[in-house]
Amino acid sequence: MVHVLSSRILLRPADPERSRRFYGHTLGLPVYREFGAGPDRGTVYFLGGGYLEVSGRSQGSPGPTLKLWIQVDDVAAAHEELTERGAEVLRPPVKEPWGLIEMWISDPDGHRIAVVEVPADHPLRYRP
Repeated sequence: MVHVLSSRILLRPADPERSRRFYGHTLGLPVYREFGAGPDRGTVYFLGGGYLEVSGRSQGSPGPTLKLWIQVDDVAAAHEELTERGAEVLRPPVKEPWGLIEMWISDPDGHRIAVVEVPADHPLRYRP
């Protein structure tokens, strides 16, 4: 078994500055660290129990298989705040058949992000 010490999602945006504005300002993710200099510098954001690194540059469009899942305390409040900050809301909060309340947004390159609330009575909250 591989002993994993840390992990992060690597995101190669078409426009790094635009993506840093989205993840840093619109989503309000705190910066863990930055490296390099200039417009192509790398920025690593805290992402709950993990990290999101925005670095490099992509010439292509995003693939349909990468999606981010972000859990929040109150998805209705997140919907209001993200809408005020100009985030593209693909679908407002809806309680899904599996019991989670999910909202879908898009980053500037079209990566889909699920913003999820786990209700207090949901099995994901159960800790034996």
